[in-house]
Amino acid sequence: MFGLGVFVAKTAPAADGLKIAAGQRGNWDTSVCEIGVRLGIFQKHGLDLEILYTQGSGETQQAVLSNSVDIGVAGGVMGALSAFSKGAPVRVIGAETTGGRDLFWYVKADSPIKTLKDFDGKTVAYSTNGSSTHGVATAFVNENGLKAQLTATGGPSQTLTQVMSGQIDVGWSAPPFGLDLLDKKEIRIIATGNDTQAFRNQTVRLLITNTSVLEEKKPLIDRFMAAYRETIDAMYSGDEAIKAYAAFVGIPEPIARRTRDEFFPKEVLNPDSIVGLGTIVPNAVTLKYTAKPMTEEQLAELIQIPPRQ
Repeated sequence: MFGLGVFVAKTAPAADGLKIAAGQRGNWDTSVCEIGVRLGIFQKHGLDLEILYTQGSGETQQAVLSNSVDIGVAGGVMGALSAFSKGAPVRVIGAETTGGRDLFWYVKADSPIKTLKDFDGKTVAYSTNGSSTHGVATAFVNENGLKAQLTATGGPSQTLTQVMSGQIDVGWSAPPFGLDLLDKKEIRIIATGNDTQAFRNQTVRLLITNTSVLEEKKPLIDRFMAAYRETIDAMYSGDEAIKAYAAFVGIPEPIARRTRDEFFPKEVLNPDSIVGLGTIVPNAVTLKYTAKPMTEEQLAELIQIPPRQ
């Protein structure tokens, strides 16, 4: 007589959900979470990400401050300093991008504008208030003594429409968007974010969260950062990440690889340190994002990057 065995099916534990707001869908740096999900890295760390895309870091930061999302990807450093100095519940959990070589300002090929000095009296685009593009455009004006009219135009696609239709004199973009038009010589680059003293070789965008999220979901934030770091490593080793990014954005793999290799060396995406605080903090005062320089104690409260495990 055979005994009846009792079998218990083992199921994988449910993943913990995190809601993410990321600026500018399709940029290489803002696609870390998307690529990590497509490669199964966040799932391996027991995380289920819901990724929402915004028109810029100003919108991303607002989503964080209102507790609409758990983490903001690519929040502007100046916007974060400004919000924190006014008592907003924002905390920095990582650097997102250092340096401004990926952000470029351009004109139509037949435009008379040739240099930054020619921005004087012209309309110059940025994405949203408090964004990294807002900070760079403001630095262009202040560092060159210009009287340009800075104008929020949203993402690269909307901005291009306004430039080509003559509504805006100078547009902004970031690769891969606009590379084809540059190759066709329909637009010309005038300057990049690295053409400013305020943003050259300094951290310009951040990973941010709300104070309450950091307090209530600290273990999830730690796991998120571990998966985020692992994804960056994968993005610079082998072709799987290139394939995933190209599929996500809908571009050929050579353009995806060009975007990474020409504009985003790996060290630019290092999330573990905010580079250039000695310059960023006084620049925030000069650019009128903060009323006075932040103290070491305030910076220690604002910047809480989980250590590598």
